[in-house]
Amino acid sequence: MYETRPWTSFYPAGVAANISSGSYNTLEDFLNETFTKFSTRVAFENMGKTMTFKELDDYSKNFGAYLRYRGLEPGDRIAIMMPNLLQYPIAIFGAIRAGLIIVNTNPLYTPREMLHQFEDSEVKAIIILENFASNLQKILAQTHIRTVIVASIGEMLGFVKGGITNFVVRHVKKLVPKYNIENTVKFKDCVRIGKKFKIEPFPNEKSSVILHQYTGGTTGVSKGAMLTNENLLSNLIQVREWLGVSIGKENEVALSPLPMYHIFAFCANCLAMLSLGVKTVLITNAKDIDSVLKEFGKNKITLMTGINTLFNAMMNHKHFDSTDFSALKITVSGGMALQIAVAERWKEKTGCDITEGYGMTESSPVASINPVDGRGRLGTIGIPVPSTDMRVVDEHYYPVPVGDVGEIQIKGPQVMKGYYKKPEETATTIRNGWLCTGDIGKMDHDGFFTIVDRKKDMILVSGFNVYPNEIEDAMIHHPKILEVAAVGIPNEKSGEAVKLYIVKKDKSLSEKEVLEFAKENLTGYKVPKEIEFRDELPKTNVGKILRRKLRDQ
Repeated sequence: MYETRPWTSFYPAGVAANISSGSYNTLEDFLNETFTKFSTRVAFENMGKTMTFKELDDYSKNFGAYLRYRGLEPGDRIAIMMPNLLQYPIAIFGAIRAGLIIVNTNPLYTPREMLHQFEDSEVKAIIILENFASNLQKILAQTHIRTVIVASIGEMLGFVKGGITNFVVRHVKKLVPKYNIENTVKFKDCVRIGKKFKIEPFPNEKSSVILHQYTGGTTGVSKGAMLTNENLLSNLIQVREWLGVSIGKENEVALSPLPMYHIFAFCANCLAMLSLGVKTVLITNAKDIDSVLKEFGKNKITLMTGINTLFNAMMNHKHFDSTDFSALKITVSGGMALQIAVAERWKEKTGCDITEGYGMTESSPVASINPVDGRGRLGTIGIPVPSTDMRVVDEHYYPVPVGDVGEIQIKGPQVMKGYYKKPEETATTIRNGWLCTGDIGKMDHDGFFTIVDRKKDMILVSGFNVYPNEIEDAMIHHPKILEVAAVGIPNEKSGEAVKLYIVKKDKSLSEKEVLEFAKENLTGYKVPKEIEFRDELPKTNVGKILRRKLRDQ
């Protein structure tokens, strides 16, 4: 049944079932062509400061030349540890042009988490925002890092605005803890000094590794997924072709509230939007919903990427109803399950559907997405993108009939090369070319896939499988619930039982009301045995709720 690819009949007009990298063999080829093609357009904007494709081209060449001048060789690993700032794309593309392997690092990592990632990837250099340098100081001596480049929030914003911004950040808000690291160099100085040097050619193939993109850590110890030129080129073209049928004109503006060190935003906003010549507005702190909404007033945003918790937070903000969404054509959701209630309310409020996609770090990340031409199906993760197959298998890895539940597997050119220095885990995750996702789902007759839940998050109640996504999707419809997470807890009678963690939208919400609503909307064994109200739920930096932390607590 999978050989027939029933989903291809739902591809948007003009999107082929298979993609080609065309003239690109490497990301460097892609950058050279893209920077030339769109040289006069604005590539990125942050805090009101813009950067054209031509400026990004020059800055990244200079920065890459500086990295090579400092003794870094092709294949060396460099960590980039900063939020969404203009420095980020300069650093990323400069490192790619220098032949280095990028290790995207969450700026909010603790010293312990930093050390694990830097040691595991044998990082030799780091670009870090000064706000987090004090944490680096604590573990630097235990690493292989010999080159430390420090960025500041204001340094690319111009002399006056940048100076004021840095003064406020450092001395008024006191967001830069004291640190003492010898021989650091300022990011802006690297770009300036790099003008004097050239990048010598180096071997670069489709199979060359570009990223060590670490998994989020929600499934245990983080592992470095090795993503190659071919992986990233394939995925950016897959996403570009899918979205390009609706956007791609000169006046298109994309909003990127999710950090680009996260693989979803890295592919969609840092690469795919670049390839369409779209201006991308970078939000430095997506938790500041005011700053997110204000960009709709400053720019005519035509595309936005985000995750369920962000959309929910935006719609519960006091300024949401007064925000102008008239230019918005596409809203893309990924990273976590999209709740139907959130999607329906977003459509009602903005007039724009949320297009849900699906993927993993190990698939660069996009594997499937709903059509953007009105034929998407709410509650599904859509259909496989071009040149990609997906299937559902049983515990013995045999395909199951259409409509049956099993583990989703992915096969396509975007599937990673493997985990760095972990051949056994690679062999367990990729079987006969199929990426085992660990996600439980099903496929319908048209080829649309639906996620039921993660294997490890499934709750077994008296022999019945209970999936947290289903519980959460039902409970979020309660008008007094802002956020909800469901986890399994030990139970003497049933083995496990459901526990809900709830953030109230209305302070009057009681446990009794929650239980009554649950009993009206859920089968008996799915009704929670325990309910705990909290001021907030633990999340990753991109806003994904961490059920594991709730279970551990």
